[in-house]
Amino acid sequence: MARGADDPPRADRLTDAQRLADDELLAWLRLIRSENVGPVTFRGLIDHFGSATEAIAGLPDLAARSGRRVRVAGAGEAERELAALARAGGRFLAVPEPDYPAWLREIDAAPPLVAIRGDPAILSRPAIAIVGARNASIAGRRMAALLARDLGEAGHVIVSGLARGIDAAAHEAALASGTVAVFAGGLDRLYPPENAALADRILASGGVHLSEMPLGWEPRARDFPRRNRLVSGIAAGVVVVEAAERSGSLITARLAGEQGRVVFAVPGSPLDPRAAGANRLIKQGAHLVTGAADILEIVAPMLTREPLAAVWRGGGPDAAGLAERADPGDRDRDLLIEGLGPVPTEIDALIRGTGLAAGVVQVLLLELDLAGRIERHAGQRVSLLDQGAS
Repeated sequence: MARGADDPPRADRLTDAQRLADDELLAWLRLIRSENVGPVTFRGLIDHFGSATEAIAGLPDLAARSGRRVRVAGAGEAERELAALARAGGRFLAVPEPDYPAWLREIDAAPPLVAIRGDPAILSRPAIAIVGARNASIAGRRMAALLARDLGEAGHVIVSGLARGIDAAAHEAALASGTVAVFAGGLDRLYPPENAALADRILASGGVHLSEMPLGWEPRARDFPRRNRLVSGIAAGVVVVEAAERSGSLITARLAGEQGRVVFAVPGSPLDPRAAGANRLIKQGAHLVTGAADILEIVAPMLTREPLAAVWRGGGPDAAGLAERADPGDRDRDLLIEGLGPVPTEIDALIRGTGLAAGVVQVLLLELDLAGRIERHAGQRVSLLDQGAS
C-alpha cells in the first residue's frame, strides 16, 4: 500500500530505515483505532507483545481475562482511512519518524500517529502556543496578533486550536512565519466552520493542520481537552491571552504545566471576566507577559537542549520476554483491583502496595484498560471506573 503520491517534500528525504514500513503503519493504525486502545495502552501493548501485529493478534485474549470483548479494527478499515487521508492531501506521522514533532514525542500519552496536511518541515521548528477566549475583546485579539507576529519574526511557529477569538487572531498573524492548527475532530471536520477560509490560508502559506482523530470524527466536548494536550505538547511554552475562570484555555495551561512546559499569561483588567483566568494564572506562578521579549527570554535556554530521540519503534528496550515474565493470575488481578479506587493512584504506589511484580501490574493494567475499567491520568496514575464490577 502506497503512502500517497503527494507526500510532502520532507518525506522524500527520509530513508526507508527512518519510516514505518507500509505494513507496519497499517498495523499501527489498526491497533490505535481498536476499541479502548488509547496512546498509553498502545505503548503498553507494543511493549508487551513486541510489535503492533502481535498485539492485534493477542488483544482479544488479553481483554477477555478481565471479562470484556473488544473490537479490533480491521485491515480494510485501516486501508480505507489511509487512502482517504491521501486523497485529502494528508499523511500520517508516527512517533519514531523524524518528522513527528519532537517535543510532542516527550509527553505522557503522546499519540502514536498524528494525521497532518501541509509540509511537516514546519514541525521541526521551535514553537509557542497561544490560546485564549473565544469571545475575546478587540484588545485581546490585538495582543494575540502582536505576540504571534513578533514571535514568528523571531523564528517561532505559532500553535493554536483554530477556535474563534484569540486562536484565530494568533493564526492569522502568524501566516507569514508559520502556524500549526490542531483539530479536535478529524482533519475533514473543521470546527468552527466559520474558520474554513483561515484554515485554507494556513495551508496555502506553508502551515500545517494536525489531528490524532480519524477522518470523519465529529468533535465532541470531551475531545477538546484531548486536543489541548497536543497544542501544549508541541510547544515549548503556552501563552494565555484572556480566559475566563472556567475555560478550555486554563485546561491547556494546566496540561502545559504537567508536561513541563512554561506557562505565560497576559494580565487584564480585574473588571473584565475574560481576564480572570489569566490573572489567576499569574497569581499561581505563570510568567507575566507584556510583549514577545518576555517569552523569548524564558524559552531561549530550553531550546538549546536536544529533544528526546524516538526511543521506540516496535517494542521498548524491556519488551522482549515481558509476556513470559508476567503471567498474572486471578489472585493477582483481585489484589490489584482492591488496591485501586476512584482517586488516581501512581503505578509505582500500586506496585509497592500490592507487592506484585512491575511486569504483572503492567499486564493487569492493560487488561483492565482494554475492559474499560480504569482511567489513565497524567503522571503515570490510574483510577478505577467501575468498582462495583470488582
